[in-house]
Order: sequence, then structure tokens, then C-alpha cells
Amino acid sequence: MRSRRNRNTLSFHQKKKRITPAVVREIFSWIFVTLLAVILSIALVLAFGMQVKVIGDSMEPGLYNGQSLLVDRVLTKITSPKTGDIVVFLPNGNVNSHYYVKRVVASSGDTVQITEGILYINGEPAGEDSVTFDKMEDSGIAANPIKLGSGEYFVLGDNRNSSEDSRSANIGIVKQSMIIGKAWFKLKYEDASGGLILNHYR
Repeated sequence: MRSRRNRNTLSFHQKKKRITPAVVREIFSWIFVTLLAVILSIALVLAFGMQVKVIGDSMEPGLYNGQSLLVDRVLTKITSPKTGDIVVFLPNGNVNSHYYVKRVVASSGDTVQITEGILYINGEPAGEDSVTFDKMEDSGIAANPIKLGSGEYFVLGDNRNSSEDSRSANIGIVKQSMIIGKAWFKLKYEDASGGLILNHYR
């Protein structure tokens, strides 16, 4: 008697994937959303921002000479800069000057003084990180207490001993009207890939 082959043998075959109209619509939907986001981002930068280059090493190590910054010009007009913000300004409103990029260390109503290389705000040490910020060799005009009025700011470079800032008599106190905007993004170019990285500020 002949043995019968088992007709219930398992067979595996890959099911063909079909591209349905719903899948096509979803793909185009994602492409549209991505393109829209890119266009809106470019429009926001053009409408509300501007690009400036850092000149000098006064903001190292965070910002280096020649690095580009995207600056928010609108929100600064609505909300005042606060301590810790990085602002872009024209000293004394001089439109023939290059843009200065510095950090706000004191604002309206504060009293500023630099004693033995240490920054004091309202009579108290500012409590800055001694690793990040070196002791200042030159106190400049802040050797004596300076009381900031309404809409006035005292700014310093992060690289304290290689910075022309509010300590310098030719720059001095920065008024709100001199400020162009606040640092929004810093642009970093990667040499290996040639890619562009945007790092958001605060």
C-alpha cells in the first residue's frame, strides 16, 4: 500500500505589500507638513530675526570669532532683557560700529561694582562660576559703584580679560534703545560633513 503524502505541509510565502491610496495620502501629508515647517522657519527668521557675526574672542568659549548668531529682534522690544541673556547692541547707538555681543550681568535698578576682580551686584558677589569666568584684571568704570536707571544694562564678555564691554568708558552702560536683539540661535558648521547645526539659546 502506497503511503500518501501529507497534504498538510506548511508553506511560507511573503505576502506582497500593496500601496493603497491611503498610504500615498499619508506620505504626501508628511512631506507637506515637513516642507511647511521649513518654510515657516525661514519666514520667521527673515521676519523677526537677523544674522550677525561675532567679532573677536570676548565671548569664548561659548562663542568664537567669526561665528554666526541668529538674533531675535522682536521679543526684545516686548520683553526686556534679563540677567544672563546674551544681547547684540550698537555702542551709543553708533550705526557705523560693528555689532557687539555681550552678556547682561545687571539690569535696571541694580548697583554694579567690580572689586579685586570680583563682580558685585547690589553689594553682594554675583556668585559666578570661577571656572567659567576669570577674575577681572581691569575694573574700568565699575571700580566705583554704578546705579543703573530704567532701561539700562551692564554687560560683560564671557572672556572677561579679553573683552571691551560696559567697563570701558567708550561703551559704558547699555541702554534699551541701543539693543538690537537677543541671541536666538548660534550657528555651528561641522567641517567633516559640512552640515549646519542650530543651537538654541536659553
